Amino acid sequence: MSTATAHRPALTIPTIEASPEEIYDIELEHSLLEANARLAVENRDVLDRHGITAIDFMGAIGSGKTTLIARLVEKLKDKAGVAVFNGDATTSDDQNRVAATGIQVVQLATVNGCHLDANLVGKALKKIQLDGLRLLFLENIGNLICPAEFPLGAKARVVVISVTEGPWSVRKHPHMFLGAQIVVINKTDLAAAMEVSVEALAADVHKLKPDIHVIPTSCRTGEGIDAVAAALLAI
Repeated sequence: MSTATAHRPALTIPTIEASPEEIYDIELEHSLLEANARLAVENRDVLDRHGITAIDFMGAIGSGKTTLIARLVEKLKDKAGVAVFNGDATTSDDQNRVAATGIQVVQLATVNGCHLDANLVGKALKKIQLDGLRLLFLENIGNLICPAEFPLGAKARVVVISVTEGPWSVRKHPHMFLGAQIVVINKTDLAAAMEVSVEALAADVHKLKPDIHVIPTSCRTGEGIDAVAAALLAI
């Protein structure tokens, strides 16, 4: 370990944890989905008042969401104020990587939950400086099912899939793609090795939603990163 690394100060990242008691109270008062939808509207109102575009990044574990977000932050942080809320069950590994870029990061720890909810996002919005922000990236839990049912107040949703998930991921999880505005097909540099067709995956997406924007990417080679950044700025 170098001297510089040894004396580097530890990153301080706010953490918002799900409260079982709080979730239980919401379930008693209303249906969980209705309560979440109401809180999502409140989050959106806060974001709109500050001129912030929030993007909900969804995708399975290992699809490359964190690496993609880190690449996008590197591209965009000098052009527009960017912050990231990173959803994870327990660990802080992902958000440490993003926080190293110098932007505002909040960890949303769902404990045993399989998705982010609007309540957690609303709490996190109170932990950051909103003035001067242009983009807020919400990295959802690695899951292609549950997050689709829980809006967070984001203006758009991005689904990230990778060729390493096989050729049937779109067909197996259609609901996730129907609610998205952008689909990123990641790890294209591994397509040949995995014997998975990027074009076939894109065709499956367009069968579900013909007007959706599909962008092939490779965070290793840089393919498509500029296109994703441009698409987000255009939202």
